[in-house]
Amino acid sequence: MRISDLALTARDMLPTLRSITVWLTLMSAIPTASLAQAPETAVVMLGTGTPNADPERSGPAVAVVRGGRSYLVDAGPGVVRRAAAAAALHADSALQPRNLRTLFLTHLHSDHTVGLPDLILSAWTLERDVPLEVYGPPGTQAMVDHLLAAYVADIRNRIDGLEPANPTGYQVRVHEIAPGQVFDDGNVTVTAFAVPHGDWEVAFGYRFQSADRSIVISGDTRASDAVVNACDGCDLLVHEVYSAERFRTRPPAWQAYHAKAHTSTTELADVARRAAPKQLLLYHQLFWGTTDEGLIAETRAAGYKGPIRSAADLTRY
Repeated sequence: MRISDLALTARDMLPTLRSITVWLTLMSAIPTASLAQAPETAVVMLGTGTPNADPERSGPAVAVVRGGRSYLVDAGPGVVRRAAAAAALHADSALQPRNLRTLFLTHLHSDHTVGLPDLILSAWTLERDVPLEVYGPPGTQAMVDHLLAAYVADIRNRIDGLEPANPTGYQVRVHEIAPGQVFDDGNVTVTAFAVPHGDWEVAFGYRFQSADRSIVISGDTRASDAVVNACDGCDLLVHEVYSAERFRTRPPAWQAYHAKAHTSTTELADVARRAAPKQLLLYHQLFWGTTDEGLIAETRAAGYKGPIRSAADLTRY
């Protein structure tokens, strides 16, 4: 290449060099906070479903993930496989079966608990070697005792047979709780609060507080000031919901039940307006023929103007 050609090449590059200089100058002027990474504490929807057998939505189960640890709320059908899928999808080892170690139950309805033996036993056979810690309402201990009794032949065969099973990972430590702070491991603090859910004497929602984020999970509840007070401007409110418009198509007996046990889009708009979360996330959705967009539109029409999304399985927030 001739020297004249090199000079021409340098002249041609001047506009590009000026652009790079301008870009670097602008970047240095941006406040550090705006370049910060997303919050470390995340919510992963392992299952958003209801007792309805929707093949796209597994049973209700939510994972709060922070600092390489996972904390599950409820154990609906398929919880371990959903966690394994989420671990692969989001490259998060905290959701691998052997690391599923802590569970909070909102109440003892079957759609929230039929995954409990799966969580006890499948995670154990997949190398969890510490007892599962379960926090839940009165009756949780009896449920766990009966499940372990039901699977005693399986447990004994795995421990005493040829399978190289560890002798601790199937065990369960149950903590029957009351409203108030129920957990603090230095990574997250968890507070339980009572919610009204049909004929259940005890049902809970949970607030998770970490250094970077506050998350409230309603559990199953009709519209309640308890959720408003627990959130109080929280970063993320995960709340159950049913379609107010499609509710009118339900038989009278089911209308009576749902009105006492769950929260309509119209009622949720009022709850969320007063709770003022930075983000509202719908889950455990009863669609009855509507869609995610329909639920959001109904909530908007009822007066809620804040950020809102309708969750799908395996999504991360």
